[in-house]
Amino acid sequence: MSSPCDPEHAPVGDVGSALMMIDSRLKAVHDGRSGTDAEQRALTEQFAASLGPRGVDDILDGACTLIYMFMQWLRMAYEDHGKDVIECVVPNLVATMRMMPRSVRPEAIPTVAGLLVAAGTGLSPSLWRKRYGDWTMDEMNPLEATAFLLAEHINRLTDDHDFATRMITEALTRADEA
Repeated sequence: MSSPCDPEHAPVGDVGSALMMIDSRLKAVHDGRSGTDAEQRALTEQFAASLGPRGVDDILDGACTLIYMFMQWLRMAYEDHGKDVIECVVPNLVATMRMMPRSVRPEAIPTVAGLLVAAGTGLSPSLWRKRYGDWTMDEMNPLEATAFLLAEHINRLTDDHDFATRMITEALTRADEA
């Protein structure tokens, strides 16, 4: 039976910009720059301001598409080993976010967990979230952290610092060619 949260009903959003932001964070962490410096923050804020409200919504949808794609890849990878993606990914990601109280407020963690379960069970995270209202400012960092942590999880599983980014880039290239 079809759900109103099926991915085919969801906007894809600006996956390229969302991926660029996540890839930038991944590279910063691997280069030993774990915090966001003032210059990086200013550039991100300037970029977001230049997009306008519709552009920001497109990046939010793009981030949800990334989360969906990452969770689908992880689901297939864990199923190949007889494991459940929800059981293997959600508790670890939630525990990691609980250790990040300056970036992820505790009240945002249940939304993130729900978003991950939605994506892990084949539902659109974007449409799932919209059923409960608009995104709040307090959910922006947790959303970015979710996409980042999923990408990093994939990169650790594959022992390749660029695997998650490359996987999405190749999928976007194939979609453009089709």
